[in-house]
Amino acid sequence: MTRRLLLSGGSVLLLAACSGGTSGLPGFDGPAPAPGQPSAPSGPTIGNGQVRVGLILPLTAEGAGATVGNSLKNAAEMALAEFPGADLTLLVKDDRGTPDGAQAAAQEALREGAELLIGPLFAPSVQAAAQVARGAGRPIIAFSSDSNVATRGVYLLSFPPENDVNRVIAYASSQGRKSFAALVPETAYGKVVEAAFQQAAAARGARVVVIERFGSDPNSMRAAVARLMPALQQADALLVPAGAESMPTLGLTLQQAGFDPAKVKPLGTGVWNDASVARVAAIQGGWFASPDTAGFNAFAGRYQKRFNSSPTRTATLAYDAVSLAAALARTQGSQRFSESVLTNPSGFAGADGVFRFRQDGQNERGLAVLELRNGQMVTVSAAPRELGPRTN
Repeated sequence: MTRRLLLSGGSVLLLAACSGGTSGLPGFDGPAPAPGQPSAPSGPTIGNGQVRVGLILPLTAEGAGATVGNSLKNAAEMALAEFPGADLTLLVKDDRGTPDGAQAAAQEALREGAELLIGPLFAPSVQAAAQVARGAGRPIIAFSSDSNVATRGVYLLSFPPENDVNRVIAYASSQGRKSFAALVPETAYGKVVEAAFQQAAAARGARVVVIERFGSDPNSMRAAVARLMPALQQADALLVPAGAESMPTLGLTLQQAGFDPAKVKPLGTGVWNDASVARVAAIQGGWFASPDTAGFNAFAGRYQKRFNSSPTRTATLAYDAVSLAAALARTQGSQRFSESVLTNPSGFAGADGVFRFRQDGQNERGLAVLELRNGQMVTVSAAPRELGPRTN
């Protein structure tokens, strides 16, 4: 199998030149269904190419959603600007952060000739847009990290916590860690991480000593740590997937209870990739999985120069999705957004490293393992440049 490199500004998209197709679901493999005459775009657009792609984002959502949505929109604009001769027109649609808005945005984009939908961001909005897209036989590349909304034809380009857990447990096991404990938040994220932790440990023949769960208040944290500490005598690693909102308090609680990171190696997920988490004393020396920081830093520098502001961490998702769409439109002809092309096992490489879509809509990423050293993040295991055999 030969490969070709498709250069796109700061990103390189790696695509196998030949691929085996899958079949069975009309509209998601083979040529796209012939649409009727598309209507003229009714809203803002980016680019002026022949291939139309819907970009559905929460541009006027309440709270932080609008901030993230507009950062994603900027990144999409930057991707087209950096892709030489991109033959895309992005149909920009505001879903207002609601399922109803996403459904209406998807319908409008499809009426206007969108062959592919990029976005939405929130899981309920992805589900609503997917119902519309599936009826039209059009695929979606969405940004939710909730694997429950992934399905055939609905691909999640996000940072699934399952990938983080698998990578860090695999690395810890390779370094001789055999007995694991976990202290997980009582949240939807915590439930996903806990399930992935148990599976990852079992896959490597490791022992799970104890799993404790904590709530958001300090009393719940103290109680969970008190239950945890006796069992840690039998563990040599502790997974603590807590982010900036809780890790400083939780870390202090662990420290006061006598937790020693030199004896039990702290482990984390991508939520540790935050300056306030990196400074927590209780987890110094800990390992966590995350996309290689070099790619995001390079992207953020160009974004800052272009928009005079800093991107949100998820902005690279829109950059990579639009870069991928532009590359496929250039090279893959009528098959450009078919299932066999989008789920190519060789995958693609973008700002956050190599990734590929699975046929069930979830993704796999090549992640680095970083270590916290005196408040700094140091790579101890580089992200792979190519992905191994599929896991599904």
